[in-house]
Amino acid sequence: MLGEIVSWLVATIGRWGYGGIVVLMFLESSFFPFPSEVVVPPAGYLAARGEMSLFLVIASGIAGSLLGALFNYWIAVAVGRPFLRRYGSWFLVPPATLEKAERFFADHGHVSTFVGRLIPGIRQYISLPAGIARMNLFLFSLFTALGAGLWVAVLALAGYLFGANQQYLAAHLRQAVIAALAFCVVVVAGYVFVRRRLAASVKGSDGSER
Repeated sequence: MLGEIVSWLVATIGRWGYGGIVVLMFLESSFFPFPSEVVVPPAGYLAARGEMSLFLVIASGIAGSLLGALFNYWIAVAVGRPFLRRYGSWFLVPPATLEKAERFFADHGHVSTFVGRLIPGIRQYISLPAGIARMNLFLFSLFTALGAGLWVAVLALAGYLFGANQQYLAAHLRQAVIAALAFCVVVVAGYVFVRRRLAASVKGSDGSER
């Protein structure tokens, strides 16, 4: 079954070109359950065969991911936020909780968005709370592109190097997911450590001034 899906995707991307990657990654990054692991590696394999450019494959994947994320973001701003403002208390999301979410994404939205783009099952939906909290759009786009770009590059390189052997590719993709999760833990731990050090430094300087 996996081999048939990959063969279909290789043929489809070959026909649609880079626009096909953008469309499929848009779907993957929005509400549709279309995993990037079956979109980008076949394109990377086509790049290894000289039929596509690896750089443009990665750029197209990032563009599609960003467009899908922005789609979810604006849906959350236009629909989710007014809905929660009006009916949030019915779903245990009172106005105070919404305000806390806004403060959280104002302070930590950049790292949350970046890390969220690397976690399976979360990357498609991290845009929704960001939109509801009205996270700064420039920062949202920047860190979405950075997180998506890192993951797309990994997938494209995996397809480029191992695309001819589907079992070998699947094994390396599983390892890539584990490595991405470990990387997220390191990033979050480092972020918390730096924030605490900065807070302690500010507190210490305030105390010395007194």
